[in-house]
Amino acid sequence: MNLLLAEDDAILADALSAQLQQAGFAVEHAPNGAVAEYLMLKHEFDAAVLDIGLPMVDGLTVLKHVRAEKPALPVLVLTALDGLDDRVAGLNAGADDYLTKPFDFPELEARLRALLRRTRAMPAPTPPADMGRLAFDREARRASIDGSPIELSPREWDLLELLLSNRNKVVHKDQITQAWTNDRDEAPTAPGMIEVYIHRLRRKLEGSGVVIRTVRGLGYLLESEAAPKAGSVQ
Repeated sequence: MNLLLAEDDAILADALSAQLQQAGFAVEHAPNGAVAEYLMLKHEFDAAVLDIGLPMVDGLTVLKHVRAEKPALPVLVLTALDGLDDRVAGLNAGADDYLTKPFDFPELEARLRALLRRTRAMPAPTPPADMGRLAFDREARRASIDGSPIELSPREWDLLELLLSNRNKVVHKDQITQAWTNDRDEAPTAPGMIEVYIHRLRRKLEGSGVVIRTVRGLGYLLESEAAPKAGSVQ
């Protein structure tokens, strides 16, 4: 397991590096905040141990910058500051755990392994399903065209998500019915309801670079606007 250790106390850093290596970690040491931030952004680590009182760039600033780029990286903060406000500041900056100095190495190791277990148990975040000028973020439940948010009702959201998940494939009406049923407890039984939502969604997607085409007798197809139209598709 690759670990970044950001600690400016050379004696403590040497001791921790040796103990962590004995515990099975491959350790990269950063003696100041500037080096720590560079390494954390440019290299892949399984976890990081980050001292708050780093020279050049303080640990909280490093953590805020790294969190913006790598939100899933497990980070354990080390600090000599043990006040409530200090702990809250560290957690608010993005720390996953907080350990005050002085500490015993077995506790540090146990906390690191607990962080790694939790991280591995979490499903990988679903990347945004961007297409054309349309940005669709499933995790945040946001959709936008060129950065401008699209207001979607719950059923419009479900419909767009289903079409994007099956981009360039025909989505049958019964698939749409099932997607709505799974989230709403009742199926859309009113005649023409799917067509109404398709029409609304088409209007909201204007200017996005993607279109919803009707495939006669089958269902609907989401594709790039520039894609060639098949004879059976409108």
